[in-house]
Amino acid sequence: MIRINLLPFRAARKKENIRREVSVYFLTLVFLIAVMAYLQTSSSSRLSELKAEEEGARKELVIYEKNNRMAAEIKVKTKEIKDRLAVIRDLEAKKGGPLKVLSEIALAVPEDRLWLQSLVENGGALTISGTAMDNDTVALFMTNLEKAASISSVDLKGTQLQDFPKYNVKASGFVITCQTALQQAPSESEQKKTDAKGKQ
Repeated sequence: MIRINLLPFRAARKKENIRREVSVYFLTLVFLIAVMAYLQTSSSSRLSELKAEEEGARKELVIYEKNNRMAAEIKVKTKEIKDRLAVIRDLEAKKGGPLKVLSEIALAVPEDRLWLQSLVENGGALTISGTAMDNDTVALFMTNLEKAASISSVDLKGTQLQDFPKYNVKASGFVITCQTALQQAPSESEQKKTDAKGKQ
């Protein structure tokens, strides 16, 4: 009977299995280290990109803030210029107003038949008092005033017969009220105040 000793073969097989397991372990370890190194490198690269984007965004934000300040300053200066122009236009409009009204009133007076004694203006309302030869002359004066471009309305407040014994003459004293173009529209600032009060 032949006897074969299998112990050396089994020992060699066991060593081979151990060697294979150790190799798989180290290969797995190397693979994990490689993956971790890749992830670390990728994360560092992405972090650098994000930091660069953040820096660029901060620079853009500084530029936008500067532009916003400039825009606000331009807006304030534009408003100041508009206000000044409005004041200038208002002064130009008012400059010739009183002179024009007085000129038209003088032209409306019937020559040698009507004499003015006083002119009182208040907020565009003009009160005229004087003396005329008769009531027809007063009516003619009112008609002439209504034709004037700077006068929008003419009202007779009253007439009174006046006696001048020195000259042996009787005349009609009169008081007339007119609405003139001297009453300007409210300025922009006054209009804003009025609108604000209306909203309250």
